[in-house]
Amino acid sequence: MAMLNRVHLNGLRAVETVARLGSLAAAAGELNVSVSAVSQQISRTEKQLGQALFERTASGLVLTEFGGVFAARLGAGFRELAQAVALADEATQCTLVVSAAPAFASKWLLPRLSRHFDRHPNVLLRIDASVRLADLDHSDIDIAIRLGDGKWPGGQAELLLAQEVFPVCAPVIARKLQSIEDLAQTCAITDERAMINWESWFAAAGVAPVTFQKGARFTDPMLCLESAIAGHGVMLGWQLLTADALADGRLVAPFGIRAQSGLGYWLVTSSAKTESRKVRDFKAWIKEEIAATMAQFGSLESAA
Repeated sequence: MAMLNRVHLNGLRAVETVARLGSLAAAAGELNVSVSAVSQQISRTEKQLGQALFERTASGLVLTEFGGVFAARLGAGFRELAQAVALADEATQCTLVVSAAPAFASKWLLPRLSRHFDRHPNVLLRIDASVRLADLDHSDIDIAIRLGDGKWPGGQAELLLAQEVFPVCAPVIARKLQSIEDLAQTCAITDERAMINWESWFAAAGVAPVTFQKGARFTDPMLCLESAIAGHGVMLGWQLLTADALADGRLVAPFGIRAQSGLGYWLVTSSAKTESRKVRDFKAWIKEEIAATMAQFGSLESAA
């Protein structure tokens, strides 16, 4: 350990950050210092080590062969250091940062959080409402809940629930739908950014696609949901977005046919970080809540 006295920690941080981000400017932004300060720290560290870590080229800094090996070891060391510091945080004020899409957070997660508070009163939850998957290795986000195919570079994904899609509408609209063909007399409520489409549902129902009347188009699934509740037409919904509105009767699933979308809700964590107890506890809790929601769906279908 005595050899660490040869180099300054700030210089090592500068080397690791430039190697990871690929530029002096990006590293300066993350470290909140000037570009010249980062450059000076790297030069000082190279002198202290007696080895060149970067080649200076016209297009910027490029890691030398030694620098690549050194930076990889350095990155692993800083991740271990961050986890050691996180242990202190976990022992005192325990904050769990969960990243989730706004629609999922608002319509499904938020109404159930009180049960997490009751079970884990020492855990302060912070919800990062975003559809963008942050860099889990280098951010304060502990776990992300994402809809997709489970393939996120650098992330470790665990399937929470396979997405199923089905038509939903207000009861006043459902009363007019005696058959699937009657959809042609209704308006389709469309989410322009959705990764799902009606064709998969019509295929599951075994009928030819229907041409809808022109309806409202949105760029947010929450607005589609509220439009359906207001009786503006029929939308293609899915379990977690529509669960509570179906349970309290604001929405109806008139046909009882669900189609696999090929997507799913996934719990995503950093593959470079050791999973903490608070993350394990959150995973266990949310799996229980998902099971309860799906049991609720089964009850609704039985009643229908």
